[in-house]
Amino acid sequence: MSSQRSLSGVVLAGGYSTRFGEDDKAVAELAGTPMIRRVADRLATVCDELVINCREDQREAIEAAMADFPDLVTFAVDPEPDRGPLAGIAVGLEAANREYGAVVACDMPFVDPALIEQLADRARDHDGALVKLEDGWYQTTQAVYRAEPMARACADVLEREDGRILAALEELDTVVVGEDELADVAEETFESIDTKAALREAAERFEARSRS
Repeated sequence: MSSQRSLSGVVLAGGYSTRFGEDDKAVAELAGTPMIRRVADRLATVCDELVINCREDQREAIEAAMADFPDLVTFAVDPEPDRGPLAGIAVGLEAANREYGAVVACDMPFVDPALIEQLADRARDHDGALVKLEDGWYQTTQAVYRAEPMARACADVLEREDGRILAALEELDTVVVGEDELADVAEETFESIDTKAALREAAERFEARSRS
């Protein structure tokens, strides 16, 4: 990675993908490559460790999707399935071996490594950095967090039976970055592939780029 700081990449794959149908979108083929592998390949350019959070029943298929990945992959399996992204973040960051982790959902194959680098820089000496989009939405599943305090905050919130990621962030010292503050970051970085139609459209873009 171009930064002098080591960083874990944490991919969240444990959701049940209800809008995607019966198939697991984490391993859905996106222009010939499993979607989770596309996310991992992009994170690998700026992270020196990869952690995948998933359910136990997903692990075999995800391991197959990551079979020839050049770096070591650590699996952080949910002890209780489908408790939401807050629980996935906690489990993934608990397994991370770096001070900071870049957390990205498995359905965001356009994640821009330049964004991750900028957030890692902004998170330095804080508990994390995340983007507030122009519509007011906080992008919590494409963000950088200090692993130990964020995992602890997530666990605390889950104990209160609150599933909101923002509730965990309220306990931490995080930097909020406006979307207009980002430099040279692809607009599509925050796109999520939630449906088969979105998958087909994304595949067309990947294939067009491979031909150009």
